Amino acid sequence: MPKVLIPPPYRGPTHGEGEVTVTATTIKECVDIVEDRFPGFGALIYTATGDVADFVRFFVNDELVSVNVLATTVGPNDEVKVLAAIAGG
Repeated sequence: MPKVLIPPPYRGPTHGEGEVTVTATTIKECVDIVEDRFPGFGALIYTATGDVADFVRFFVNDELVSVNVLATTVGPNDEVKVLAAIAGG
């Protein structure tokens, strides 16, 4: 089963959990399952229209996913890392 790795800024809804194992085949399913278990997580990831927020990045096995992010397939041994992109100035 894929593992979703959650960075510290997004661990509020998960009560500090940094890794959640899910039964999923796409990044969207991964996020939705984590949301089902930990309500409020999806609000950190999605915009009001259901798109991935501009500041959120996903990596599958340490490779950045930049096209068709939510539809990207994941395998049973994959790690899906959520990254909160930050800007400075």
